[in-house]
Amino acid sequence: MASQAMPMAAMTTGLVDGETAPHAAAAASTAYVAELHTSLETAKPLWLRLEATGVCTGHQHFAWAEGIVEGLLPQKADLAIVEVRDAGTGEPRMLVPLMRRRAFHHWVIEWLSCGVCDYSAPLLTDATPWTRQSAEAAWAAVLSVLPPADRIHIVGIPKEVGGVANPLALLSAARDSIHSHYGIAMDGDAETVVKRICRPSFVKALNKDLRRLDRNGGLALVEADTPALVDSIFGKLVDMRLSRFRELGRFDLLAQPPVIDFYRKAAHRGLTDGSVRIFGLRAGDVIVAVQYLSAHLGTLHALLIAIDQGALPNVSPGLCIMGELIKWGRGAGFDYFDLSVGNQSYKEHMGAVKSVLSELCYGITLKGVAASDAIKYRGRGVAFVRDNPRLFKVAQEFMQRWRRLRAR
Repeated sequence: MASQAMPMAAMTTGLVDGETAPHAAAAASTAYVAELHTSLETAKPLWLRLEATGVCTGHQHFAWAEGIVEGLLPQKADLAIVEVRDAGTGEPRMLVPLMRRRAFHHWVIEWLSCGVCDYSAPLLTDATPWTRQSAEAAWAAVLSVLPPADRIHIVGIPKEVGGVANPLALLSAARDSIHSHYGIAMDGDAETVVKRICRPSFVKALNKDLRRLDRNGGLALVEADTPALVDSIFGKLVDMRLSRFRELGRFDLLAQPPVIDFYRKAAHRGLTDGSVRIFGLRAGDVIVAVQYLSAHLGTLHALLIAIDQGALPNVSPGLCIMGELIKWGRGAGFDYFDLSVGNQSYKEHMGAVKSVLSELCYGITLKGVAASDAIKYRGRGVAFVRDNPRLFKVAQEFMQRWRRLRAR
């Protein structure tokens, strides 16, 4: 149902003396009004409209959010989808998919993600530019209808969405996070696109590896375009990925059956609406790499990749499938290949452009302030370790041993 809720911007009880919630002073702004949707159904008509004609990423598809709500939403969580309208005309300006969940004896407002959305960006009505002032006013309207909570924590905020400034990234409370994402623009002829847009060193290594794989019984990029192929190739992705992550002593979301079900269902849905694509790279009779992608307008989002590291010595199946998909994507009319979040070295090796993501992390009550401060300090610690290669290696080895011991 759609409803109005206790104004969060007015919730200052419990704050430190003299402290107010960020943007509380802007709550009186009359530029925008907001409405809270606590179910997907009431937000669906506008959501589908903005998905089709507005500005958003593949991570904000209605069907993607529907899958999250059906299979991944925590038990103690509520939907908090906020529709923001122009106060003068009544026309929608954006839709902000949020959720409120219980976390360590307090309530937190987060993005409607549950770990399967790389980016947090509102669905915008159009490409009309946003300024810091308009973003602050719109956010004040959002806060005015959100249910009571102790803190705000939204991560993975890209600076832009479809070439439009992301209003969330413009907020004065937004800060650069320790995470970045990479992407590479594609143009021109598909057959020569890799050579033109990627670094020469990557192209040289790619061609060498492709020749080696081709000599191993022939090379083919196989799209999972039937239900049987989706199940088969996605099953290989899960097996290869979990095996690799166990070997590295790292955690992967695909270790959780509900997450596997979420991605599998999304892939089957993609057979109808084209929102999800799965490809396997086959060398001879063996699938050596699998890439799971979502698609929206001209962008391919590379979400999950898995490789058979032992398929052929001194060959990188991951780079090979990336190179082949850039060529396929350009041939299919896509003009941007999003390599998602993470500082993996292969992304810079390809020639992808790095962009730092923003985040909103602040408390509203004393509990929320304490939790937010702890999260910030932890983030600074992680950043310090990552910036010191020797320390990072020691920490990485320790975590790998600890996770292997837990897995026994």
